[in-house]
Parts: sequence; C-alpha cells; structure tokens
Amino acid sequence: MKVALSDPHIIAESSFVNEPDVCRWGHYQFPVLGRLLDGRIAVTFNIKNDDAHAYGKASLEPNRCVSEDRGVTWERVESDAPVEGMLLPNGERLLVGVSDVAPVAYEIGCYTLPADKGTVIGSYGQEPYVFYRHDELPSDLQGVPTARIAEGASAWVRERARLDDPGFLRYSMTGLFPVFWWGDIHQTKTGELLAVVYPGRIEGPSFQHACCNCYRSFDMGHSWQLQGRIMYQPDRAADPLADKRDGIGEPTSLILPDGEILVVLRTTDGNGDGPLYTTRSKNDGRDWSPPKVMRENGVLPHLLLLGNGVLVLSTGRPGADLTFSVDGRGETWSERYPLVPVEGPGNQDDSCGYTSMLALDDNSFLVTYSWFKKPSDNGQTRKAILVRRVQVTV
Repeated sequence: MKVALSDPHIIAESSFVNEPDVCRWGHYQFPVLGRLLDGRIAVTFNIKNDDAHAYGKASLEPNRCVSEDRGVTWERVESDAPVEGMLLPNGERLLVGVSDVAPVAYEIGCYTLPADKGTVIGSYGQEPYVFYRHDELPSDLQGVPTARIAEGASAWVRERARLDDPGFLRYSMTGLFPVFWWGDIHQTKTGELLAVVYPGRIEGPSFQHACCNCYRSFDMGHSWQLQGRIMYQPDRAADPLADKRDGIGEPTSLILPDGEILVVLRTTDGNGDGPLYTTRSKNDGRDWSPPKVMRENGVLPHLLLLGNGVLVLSTGRPGADLTFSVDGRGETWSERYPLVPVEGPGNQDDSCGYTSMLALDDNSFLVTYSWFKKPSDNGQTRKAILVRRVQVTV
C-alpha cells in the first residue's frame, strides 16, 4: 500500500487569536464533510460553545465552506443550503444520527418529570447527569430527532421518530434536557436502516457506565426498534483508569461486505486518554463480541471503506491522524499518518481531534480536521479548519 497526502489546505480560520487563559472551546472545531443536494462538497464546522445550551442554535458566523471542484478550491458560505442526507428507496431523503437535527435543549422547569433512576457525575466538569426512563418522559423528550425531504422538494421537514426501547434512559443536566441520538446510519441489503448510536445507559449493575445501542428501522426511519447493546467491558490491563471512565461513546460503524458489523468506540474522557475499542456483530447487531483495544487513544473515530478494499480510520486527540487496514476488515492496521504536529503536553492543545472523511473515488478521499496553532501575526496563533486529499494505492 502507498499513501500520498496532499499539502494541507486551510479553508477557514478564526477571527480571533489564541490568548492565554481565554477558553473558546468548541469554536472552529468539529468539522464534518458531506455533500449538498446540489452536488457540491461541504465542510461544516462549529463556531459555538460545546455544551447543551448551544444545541440546535444557529451559528453567529458563516460556518460552512463549499467546493465545486472536488476539494481543490473552497468558498466560505452560510450553511443554509440543504445537505444530501440518506437517499431512501422511496425517493425521500433522511437526516438522522447527526447534530444538524438536534433540537434546542428543553428547559426542565417546563415539564413534569417522572421519578429519576439515578445520578452520575460526569468526568468533564463534574456535572451531575440525572437519568429517567425514556418511555416515562413527556412526549417532547422522547423519540429520535430526524428530518425528511420529499423527492424534488427543497426544504427539510423536521420530525420526531418513535423509539422503541423500554430499557433506555435519557438524562437532564444543568437545568436542561437535551434530546439527541448520534451515530452512523446504514441501509442493509434488505432495505432496512441500521444505526449504532450514543449516548446510552440502562438501569441495573451497568448503570454507572455509558453503553452504545444498535437499532433497526423497518419503516424508513419513522420508528426505531432496539436490536442490541454494546456494553462497557474494559480491558483493565490496557487502561489503569478503566473503572473511573464514563463508559463508551462516539461509535463509528460499518457493515462489511460479508454482512459483519464493525464498530470502533471511544473511552477518552475527563480522566484523560482512553483506548479505542473494536467490537463486531455477525447477527445484524443483536450480539457483540467483547470489545478489544485497538489503540491507546482517540476520540470520535470515523471509518471509511474505499472501493479498492482499503479500510481507513481517522481520529485524534492528541493531534489528528489516519491509519489504514489493507485487509479491509480492521484486523490489522498500519502505522499512523499524522495530520497536525503534536507539540503541547495536553491532549487538546493542538487539535480538537475530531475528523471527517468523504470518498472521492475508489482510491482517494478528503479528510478534514482542526488545527489550533496556525501561525498569525506577531507570533500569535489562530484556530483553523483544514482539508487534505489522500490517495491510496494497493
């Protein structure tokens, strides 16, 4: 295998310079690659605080860059043009499992809530998360946020799909009740939709640690039924902080050509770097293999299977990087190909570590990521969003 990375292309940079002791976490971070309905390639990034108060709210600055020439040149625009979404067999398109459809977090004081099922103190900020049975919540706080667009239409219509999972718990925090359901969505060979998503938590002995859930939809995303759960089963020899972790989250999933489902999971949390784990299902997500450590760090992993059979993983923190599986199954992985220089001692000093990829053809793809230390005037630095083209030859 030969991998050729283009020079990094800076498509957007912050209007502010980095200042000591000034935290703008969440701004010029979390870039996502995708296509718009008109065929253009887009990178949409965050210019808001990274907390529940910002969910569903518009950005104060243009937060999208688009390319009409396969990523060679980019223009910064408002993010109002509709994205492509998932094309369904009936010609509709669906948005689900992404932050685009997350509603503004609900104020707890507006609702009469059922008795809670327990509280967990999160490792980031030591905030309390109070959990409730999903099927006992008011209707506004239930279900799956989605959006749908009819064939030939130009505007998305927001919906709330039904979620059938009697064991699922949903949380409130800091006076708010966020409603989100994030992860990769796939169409199976038989036409159903399959999702591996987070956050997940259930009552009982596993309550203290987050899990991830697999769901199927047999009605094109109008309702989702629980298929199976991926529980937190840490490797304590590989992770001395395993028992202190929040659990598993940020799953990326892929249905391999033989039907096996491969998932990569994050455990990095406020305790510091945690391993990425892989798990597999051979029966459509009902049962999962014990999670296996694949590397010692990483957040929001992304999988991309190229037409030439090479499987790509992008992740980061510290920094951002790519690694490749020539076997196409994620059994063995190459060395890492760094995308940004890692200079700071902290795992968030150089990049947010969140990445996104988009295939261009069988042998090449684009990858986007953040860099926190783009040189500016007078020795200062700015945050920036970058894109590279990657060519893989086998």
